[in-house]
Amino acid sequence: MSNNLTPVVNFLTRLSNATLWLAGTGLVLMTVFVAWQVFCRYVLNDSPSWTEPGSVMLMSWFIFLGAAVGIRENNHLGFDVLLYVLPKSGKRVLRMISDVVILAFGAGMIWYGGALMSLTWNTTLPSLGISGAFDYLPLAGGGVLAVIFALERIVLRLAGEPIDDALDEILPAEIAVEIENINADPNVKLKV
Repeated sequence: MSNNLTPVVNFLTRLSNATLWLAGTGLVLMTVFVAWQVFCRYVLNDSPSWTEPGSVMLMSWFIFLGAAVGIRENNHLGFDVLLYVLPKSGKRVLRMISDVVILAFGAGMIWYGGALMSLTWNTTLPSLGISGAFDYLPLAGGGVLAVIFALERIVLRLAGEPIDDALDEILPAEIAVEIENINADPNVKLKV
């Protein structure tokens, strides 16, 4: 990796790890909130009003934060059947297009999430006592991270870094299973 890019990539790695930990913490907290809600409802017969909206807000956070980390680690959803039949240069072009689309989608999340936040800034969520804008903050925050991580992939690819080499070595699961089945037959040997 280029020495000029190393500090930035290291920072983004730390940001990605912190984001993943934050998302995981949100998932655990949401589980605790839901468990508390169930305990209070069925054991104490007195359900707290803050647990359901708090859980939904935490769910928004860990979904959008986790999706952003998935973008950085290239674990996002994609239609990659065509990638398995194209030469390396074609794969690079399609992956670049995918990252540009992700960047644009993240920008849309920022734009529309910010608009929703501004519309609900002066409202109050009654059960939590906080601004209604906090309902849409995960959308904008996840968009910021999606843009940053997609931009990182685009810059690294344009700088000639081999960020896609590991992906090119991965076989789809279905093909791997078929190869195992073929190799299990003593009369046929296929090497990949």
